[in-house]
Amino acid sequence: MGNHTTVSTFLLWGFSSFSDLQDLLFVMIFFSHVTILAANTSIMVAVKLSHNLHTPMYFFLCGLSFSETCTTVVVIPRMLVDLLSDSKSISIPECATQMFFFFGLGTNNCFILAAMSYDRYTAIHDPLHYSSLMTHKICFQLMMASCMTGVVVALCIVLIVFNLSFCDSSIIQHFFCDITPVVSLACDYTIFQKMILLAFTAFVLVGSFILIMISYVFIGSIVMKMPSAKGRYKAFSTCSSHLTVVCIHYGFAGFVYLRPKSSDSFREDMLMALTYTVLTPLLNPIVYSLRNKEMQTALKKVRGSICRCLRLVKPIHWRGKRKTKTIEQ
Repeated sequence: MGNHTTVSTFLLWGFSSFSDLQDLLFVMIFFSHVTILAANTSIMVAVKLSHNLHTPMYFFLCGLSFSETCTTVVVIPRMLVDLLSDSKSISIPECATQMFFFFGLGTNNCFILAAMSYDRYTAIHDPLHYSSLMTHKICFQLMMASCMTGVVVALCIVLIVFNLSFCDSSIIQHFFCDITPVVSLACDYTIFQKMILLAFTAFVLVGSFILIMISYVFIGSIVMKMPSAKGRYKAFSTCSSHLTVVCIHYGFAGFVYLRPKSSDSFREDMLMALTYTVLTPLLNPIVYSLRNKEMQTALKKVRGSICRCLRLVKPIHWRGKRKTKTIEQ
């Protein structure tokens, strides 16, 4: 932390300007969060329990679900507390920690999506040698590379942001510690630091997006050479869920982090941030479950197992109650 910092706590102003809607927002965001946790946990359990889903594609999907669940846990519980609380203060170390985990996990998500596109290219380009090209070791290395990239990028961003001196105001015009609302409070924020932060966000969003597009250019060229329409449809259908998630993810994130900023854009950015912290993690499991028959089958099995467990627990609980009554008599 910089020695010249004079502000010790920030205020997450967030939705304070929507005072009439705070109760409604709390209910909507709370149920969205519960749904995100339930949906992503269901996907992870389905992948774990279904042997036919023990493939690279579902390994990456499981990693993405876990990473997105963690991303929402970093932001949404704090947001819910602030919606109900009058005190919206957050200390500088807490703010730095939230920013680190948010950008670390966000970067991880981007490069997992890039790894998933490479996996789809490998499956379509060389299906006969797919299992030898995408081994468990390679998949694990790609996942760890995504994670380590996230840690390094997030650490660099946090070190740059929190070595600034905050001496003008302590009110963050956002519901979490995002880069632009925080640095706008600094009194020694220079164009050089702005360019470095922009370079990091561009590296994550543009860099990973270029990797995804390279994979899909090669996939498109392979698919167009396929002789049968059925083969082309099958190849494209295996990529459709991933492409949908990529469009949602990069559309919202790119709008917030890559467009020119102004002091009037904070409210717009906050509303857009709400979509990619709540809506995107909510849509991803829905997209993958609706457009994927294997995942639908696995999720049905998970639901069936849960229902059977509940049916077994209920009679045991009832018999325990009856036995207790008999002893008392």
